[in-house]
Amino acid sequence: MSEIKSSVKTYLLEELNLPVKAEELNDDTPLLSSRLIDSISALLLVEYLEKEFKIEFQPHEVNNDNLDSLQLIEQFVQSKQ
Repeated sequence: MSEIKSSVKTYLLEELNLPVKAEELNDDTPLLSSRLIDSISALLLVEYLEKEFKIEFQPHEVNNDNLDSLQLIEQFVQSKQ
């Protein structure tokens, strides 16, 4: 698992307290579309990603295309760095 995915997974499990076990949270586990993450948690995740990886989201980028799985989050962060 990449450093980005590992960091985000730890944040989701420890800070946002997702109702899943670590072994159930895979690279392609749907986060927003399955409602594991609600809108408030999504905003907290965006704030974390901006600070942790020194990137900036535009309002239109806060969506399922960029935040619905660890894989999509990693791809988005890499594209912004």
